[in-house]
Amino acid sequence: MASLVSSPFTLPNSKVEHLSSISQKHYFLHSFLPKKTNPTFSKSPKKFQCNAIGNGLFTQTTQEVRRIVPENLKGLTTVKIVYVVLEAQYQSALTAAVQTLNKNGEFASFEVVGYLVEELRDENAYKTFCKDLEDANIFIGSLIFVEELALKIKSAVEKERDRLDAVLVFPSMPEVMRLNKLGSFSMSQLGQSKSPFFQLFKKKKSSAGFSDQMLKLVRTLPKVLKYLPSDKAQDARLYILSLQFWLGGSPDNLVNFLKMVSGSYVPALKGVKMDYSDPVLYLDSGIWHPLAPCMYDDVKEYLNWYATRRDANEKLKSSNAPVIGLVLQRSHIVTGDESHYVAVIMELEARGAKVIPIFAGGLDFSGPVERYFIDPITKKPFVNSVVSLTGFALVGGPARQDHPRAIEALMKLDVPYIVALPLVFQTTEEWLNSTLGLHPIQVALQVALPELDGGMEPIVFSGRDPRTGKWKSHALHKRVEQLCTRAIKWGDLKRKSKAEKKLAITVFSFPPDKGNVGTAAYLNVFASIYSVLKDLKKDGYNVEGLPETSAELIEEVIHDKEAQFSSPNLNVAYKMNVREYQKLTPYATALEENWGKAPGNLNSDGENLLVYGKQYGNVFIGVQPTFGYEGDPMRLLFSKSASPHHGFAAYYSFVEKIFKADAVLHFGTHGSLEFMPGKQVGMSDACFPDSLIGNIPNIYYYAANNPSEATIAKRRSYANTISYLTPPAENAGLYKGLKQLSELIASYQSLKDSGRGPQIVSSIISTARQCNLDKDVDLPDEGQEIDAKERDLVVGKVYSKIMEIESRLLPCGLHIIGEPPTAMEAVATLVNIAALDRAEDDISSLPSILAATVGRNIEEIYRGNDNGVLRDVELLRQITEASRGAISAFVERSTNSKGQVVDNSDKLTSLLGFGINEPWIQYLSNTQFYRADREKLRVLFQFLGECLKLIVANNEVGSLKQALEGKYVEPGPGGDPIRNPKVLPTGKNIHALDPQSIPTTAALQSAKIVVERLLERQKVDNGGKYPETVALVLWGTDNIKTYGESLAQVMWMIGVRPVADTLGRVNRVEPVSLEDLGRPRVDVVVNCSGVFRDLFINQMNLLDRGIKMVAELDEPEDQNFVRKHALEQAKTLGIDVREAATRVFSNASGSYSSNINLAVENSSWNDEKQLQDMYLSRKSFAFDCDAPGVGMMEKRKVFEMALSTADATFQNLDSSEISLTDVSHYFDSDPTNLVQNLRKDGKKPSAYIADTTTANAQVRTLSETVRLDARTKLLNPKWYEGMLSTGYEGVREIEKRLTNTVGWSATSGQVDNWVYEEANTTFIKDEEMLNRLMNTNPNSFRKLLQTFLEANGRGYWDTSEENIEKLKQLYSEVEDKIEGIDR
Repeated sequence: MASLVSSPFTLPNSKVEHLSSISQKHYFLHSFLPKKTNPTFSKSPKKFQCNAIGNGLFTQTTQEVRRIVPENLKGLTTVKIVYVVLEAQYQSALTAAVQTLNKNGEFASFEVVGYLVEELRDENAYKTFCKDLEDANIFIGSLIFVEELALKIKSAVEKERDRLDAVLVFPSMPEVMRLNKLGSFSMSQLGQSKSPFFQLFKKKKSSAGFSDQMLKLVRTLPKVLKYLPSDKAQDARLYILSLQFWLGGSPDNLVNFLKMVSGSYVPALKGVKMDYSDPVLYLDSGIWHPLAPCMYDDVKEYLNWYATRRDANEKLKSSNAPVIGLVLQRSHIVTGDESHYVAVIMELEARGAKVIPIFAGGLDFSGPVERYFIDPITKKPFVNSVVSLTGFALVGGPARQDHPRAIEALMKLDVPYIVALPLVFQTTEEWLNSTLGLHPIQVALQVALPELDGGMEPIVFSGRDPRTGKWKSHALHKRVEQLCTRAIKWGDLKRKSKAEKKLAITVFSFPPDKGNVGTAAYLNVFASIYSVLKDLKKDGYNVEGLPETSAELIEEVIHDKEAQFSSPNLNVAYKMNVREYQKLTPYATALEENWGKAPGNLNSDGENLLVYGKQYGNVFIGVQPTFGYEGDPMRLLFSKSASPHHGFAAYYSFVEKIFKADAVLHFGTHGSLEFMPGKQVGMSDACFPDSLIGNIPNIYYYAANNPSEATIAKRRSYANTISYLTPPAENAGLYKGLKQLSELIASYQSLKDSGRGPQIVSSIISTARQCNLDKDVDLPDEGQEIDAKERDLVVGKVYSKIMEIESRLLPCGLHIIGEPPTAMEAVATLVNIAALDRAEDDISSLPSILAATVGRNIEEIYRGNDNGVLRDVELLRQITEASRGAISAFVERSTNSKGQVVDNSDKLTSLLGFGINEPWIQYLSNTQFYRADREKLRVLFQFLGECLKLIVANNEVGSLKQALEGKYVEPGPGGDPIRNPKVLPTGKNIHALDPQSIPTTAALQSAKIVVERLLERQKVDNGGKYPETVALVLWGTDNIKTYGESLAQVMWMIGVRPVADTLGRVNRVEPVSLEDLGRPRVDVVVNCSGVFRDLFINQMNLLDRGIKMVAELDEPEDQNFVRKHALEQAKTLGIDVREAATRVFSNASGSYSSNINLAVENSSWNDEKQLQDMYLSRKSFAFDCDAPGVGMMEKRKVFEMALSTADATFQNLDSSEISLTDVSHYFDSDPTNLVQNLRKDGKKPSAYIADTTTANAQVRTLSETVRLDARTKLLNPKWYEGMLSTGYEGVREIEKRLTNTVGWSATSGQVDNWVYEEANTTFIKDEEMLNRLMNTNPNSFRKLLQTFLEANGRGYWDTSEENIEKLKQLYSEVEDKIEGIDR
């Protein structure tokens, strides 16, 4: 097994004698299973120190590189100009203009100083800025769209505005635009008046941002002047001329601009005649090539020039050359800051590609894209792929975006769309030294927003160097090479025939074990690959030798064909010797620090590196190696993750350079490539994800409900992520004793007033005890006399509990790509979609419509049900049944005899037109809800009809084929289809959301409810006292799905509220008064997942600012626990209060997870203390809003002290398909036992889970949630039979749930003994079940046995000697079977 598993704690050849000591509690699993030691290269854990450079901010340049003071004054008037811009391209042109004016020195001397918006974060820079304004004549601002900085600029300029001779602000936020003043022309009324200028700023849904509106204004100047009184007309005309000069941006235009403004508005120059020429107007949009004689606005003319170029070789002019379209910003071309553009054009041409570089003056590039890239006659694209070098969204730039308009243009174009990044706020050196990579504001504006257009591959291609004094952009040559090669490779997919294309399908095996090959969330991987390959074969791809069934496909990949029947090795596709490996892998030496010299002992036979997999014609199915350190407890303690090992690197070198793949398809959620060490966003050559993926186009099937990790794959491994559906959901239903209970409750309701009532209640109580419900419901002692009212309450509470179990949604089985659910399988999903009010669309939820029919409010019914009021529990059950019935009736009428949804449009119109015959009305007419509001029902069912079409649509294989053919894959949001049906249909290029848009107002409302319930619950469990501190987790995906609910929960606990700016973006928080809050401010310790840290660094900044703000409020300590603890900790640690109030933690940049999950999954841990050390060493990196550029800094002392005050731990569950035991992330982030160890009183904190998966949000204890999970999944025949129906993968899913349950025992101790006992009864004591598991996937079955033995060995499961003996016996048998020993 060593070739497959890196762990020294595998279970090879172990026989029963080694297991005899298993029942002694103090032995741990790997101490009684023989070890195979692997020489590892663990060095002692290193301490990582992040030194704050300079001011601790991202942008450490200063305005001084942009200051020009005239040397020779000649007694002339000095005009001082201060400017602030977003990007630096204006610097060189303005500098040149001022130098020209000073050299000529006719009328005045010019002093100028410029600031980049981001530099004003630094207090010293801001002070200098304010000082510069004090004696300035003219202020100029442009593209100021970051709210907190816009407000700083506003307050500084406002103080001087009346004194300044002129204030010119070009497209920026309205607050800054109002500062404009030129003589009598002013925009201070902006927002109140009806002036045409104001109309620009009205929020228009389709607005492509201000600058395009302004360009229109510039062009329609004469019409506009009609509306202005004559004395203002002249000043307004000069403002618009100024804008034309500014947008024209060349040194000549800026010379004339400065002459015009100074001559007209600086009092000392009033009498001087300063002649200026009109603006030189450039094309608003067109085609530009550095060697072309002019700019073109006709693509045919440009291509004619291209064909006659003397400097170009014939290959470049040939019609077979690839053609790449580039999108450029006009301001860079006209200001002469275009060397980075030239470098990309030259590199593409050197690689044999023709280039069509287009530009636009405004911020809407959609028109030029359609005009210059698409042949007007054939409607076919001229280009094979497009690279935008602007970094901005296609429509709207940094201001307001119009994504639907962008998508429409890109779908017409239908080629891969790459958005590369110029560094805007950092110098090259700052970016190279930063562990975060790109500046957070640039990530929000230039990575997150283009992703919403379907943009891919955020490769940094140019930087800036302040030392040249020119501050111009320069190309980063290695990055430019990679960008150009990748763009051509994507283009080649459009040019090559299907028969010659090579595809490398990559599957994952996690944790490393033969039973785990093909792991992916919710996906039947091999059946999906088989279905995709059959389709590709039919389509003309070469898939030679594809076996007859998916089961045979599994066998061929996971068995070494040369070994005896069952070998521990996978099929070896290629053996790579060390010399070849080093030649093909330029970064191989960088891996030696962690792994020693190649070949090492992972994926190697001692001499060669082994690539596992199997080739079918032009398709290779390969197994991605794992991290490699999951079995080494010492490495798991390191605070930073190790590099990939040699075997991992060899795999990707093979795929790119030996197999020569045209594309790689990563199959399912998710592998480890994108989680390798490197910058968070904006990779450099030294980042491992970038080195590994090399130049291969990366297509990645990703679960639609996991947009956050999909986004990491997009940004760090340049993936085109295509979403797949999670399996259809069903209600968990009832079984065994639970079913019996529901029958007893039904008879109690009909007979409770007869003499049999008390007798039935005592049966209910004893059955509930047998089902272990006594942990969830307070049951009276058996034989205790209780009156009728109490009997109703006991029955109500048991009933409420079993209805909660029955209606829980669970995904049944595993999804197969390209097989959408049938209409009837979609019913449970539709019922849940119908259960949510959608106020923004005026859609009422079905339960609320039905409740209103009987004169009740649904929220009251939910509360009554939660409190066990029998009448309400029964009514809620009737509402649920009626909802299911009405929706089933509707779906039946929308499908044909085969169960497929027929084109609903006709059927729905006829259904919706028939009043009396509407299927839901017919169904409800036989229930108590027959008087339900018809209009509301009609609106709701129209919406459900749309949703049904989306659920059963099948685009997953179609989108893959589009990607493989070099076409554009339509983007769409990822998330929970129940909350946001726009996630459907799947097969979209999945994206997250604009990080500055959360938390939304609705999310804050939901968060308040959950926080109040949590605090109430904790008061009940804590003697009426509020918790002083809550330790909680923020996940990336949860916050995308809920638009920031858990983020808003943290804000509400500490008592601050988010404040949106005029563009609706959240970049500020303000405190809520104690009076409005009505309770003390609760302290928090926030553990952000590595993915949250990567996607939402702006929100971490916001939280950190909010917490520090609250710590500094002058409030009584018993009303502000944040302040109370910060003061105590500041005193103990000898630091200031702001630093002591550090509460926002995560991993070190480029590392993910606490590794507890790896340790538990691979049984590579000794005791719980070791797990707690992993958590502390990996999760104690803090974010500091006062020094955001430093990245994550280790602050373990503050972290431990903050955790030691926690009274409660808390996590959120937000969608039905992922619960606590489905994935290992939840226990990996759970600090419950750790907090107990850190607390001075050694008290265990309460542990809570908020469940917002249904309209009736709940806060449960962790142990209640684990029990609910066990009952609805692991122990539920409906769930495990659904899994087993998928074969090999199903056994692994069962084993995974049990392993994750052990994880919860290890981190929280909140798993009841009966859960393990019942699991043993279900899977081991039942002979038939046991044989099915053993025969279907012996490797995963062995792991299941190992997990049972481990649970017992670690003291989490107390069971009979007989059960343990049987497990040992089975373990021995399955070992023999796997090793191929026949006894």
